[in-house]
Amino acid sequence: MFAGVRREMAARLSLRALFCYVKAACGRSRLREKRLVQTARRNYMRIDLPYDTKTVPLTIGEQNLEKIVISHISEASGEGTQEEMVRRALEQPVGTPRLRELARGKKRVVLVTSDHTRAVPSKITLPILLGEIRAGNPGAEITILIATGLHRETTREEQIRMFGAEIVERERIVVNRAFEKDEFVSMGELPSGAGFYVNRLAVDCDLLVTEGFIEPHFFAGFSGGRKSILPGICSAETVNENHSYKAIASPFAAAGVLEGNPIHEDMICAARRVNVQFILNVALNARKEIIAAFAGDVEAAHLEGCQYIRSISEEPAVTGDIVVTSNGGYPLDQNLYQSPKAVATAEACAGEDGVIIMVCACREGIGGSHFEELIMGGNPQEIDRKLSAVPPRETIPEQWCAQIYARILQAHPVILVTTYLDPEVVRRANMIPASTPDEAL
Repeated sequence: MFAGVRREMAARLSLRALFCYVKAACGRSRLREKRLVQTARRNYMRIDLPYDTKTVPLTIGEQNLEKIVISHISEASGEGTQEEMVRRALEQPVGTPRLRELARGKKRVVLVTSDHTRAVPSKITLPILLGEIRAGNPGAEITILIATGLHRETTREEQIRMFGAEIVERERIVVNRAFEKDEFVSMGELPSGAGFYVNRLAVDCDLLVTEGFIEPHFFAGFSGGRKSILPGICSAETVNENHSYKAIASPFAAAGVLEGNPIHEDMICAARRVNVQFILNVALNARKEIIAAFAGDVEAAHLEGCQYIRSISEEPAVTGDIVVTSNGGYPLDQNLYQSPKAVATAEACAGEDGVIIMVCACREGIGGSHFEELIMGGNPQEIDRKLSAVPPRETIPEQWCAQIYARILQAHPVILVTTYLDPEVVRRANMIPASTPDEAL
């Protein structure tokens, strides 16, 4: 269970995760909820949960359904087309001149974007950003730097899916490789004392621009903004220390919390130190459509976006005996490593000894060799005890994920709905396997 700030803030913020309670359960959107009510027969309701590139049904008796908790952002829409919203944001940036003005006289421009695990609509945003830069400086030497954090490299096929064939064929694209030490340069220490090693392309350029999207983040407060730099284009050493046991265990390292959050404080310091001069961040609905865009200063524009997300994402929490959640479907449920984002939100709604059912395809398996070893390295109490003894500078890659799972699993059984992972693998990861939501229920 959450305590103090962690429980208060996380309980109020509904992420992309979808909840149902039995005395608990979960639905994708207000529109979907109405359709389900209309088609319910014999006092049963069918709720479709995002899974991989499709949905899977949950059938639940209406008498057992306490509440469907959804965020208003799920079905929100913006003013105008997606392209118009992005262009308006670029024309009226927060706290900076227009990007085209910043680009004048800047020879080397680095544009940081997200990798294959994020739903950034780069097919829309990147062409507009590139056009804005070249409107101010037609001869700019632009490098698109893919922020991978500790994830695997983004393949060419994934780049084409994300950016479109034209950009992949015409633009210079570099993928951040966190474990290649020679590709990073030291920029001193961060407020936490962590060493700051960042991709040298970000340091050597004349203009550093980032793009991303904003949503509540279960330990960084919100995604977007400064996260393009840390963890996005930092070395494994820096990312690991930012995600140390001490940092993750802070009561301020929670969804919706920025003030006093040690992880956020290191991230914003990193972004300032490498002189991020301009950002473009968007908000997305459940269909991954742009509903708002924010551009300008890395701190001011991001904060404006966070305030918007908070205004349409906060929902009162309910306590359930069973909480059903989804990690949002593809690409967000590619592996188990990405899944604690949904489970940590469900934790805020699960009663004492409450059960969490998590729908996550895991088509790419566990998702990280270090995480796999850690989550299978003992029971939740043993895992937590081992990780709590690891000094920040010796943080094991991906240990934050095992730490969060260990915390949750000590209080709540987790049933994992997947058809991709072998049931025995799920059991070794301290969870209970199920192939459908109904089987889990």
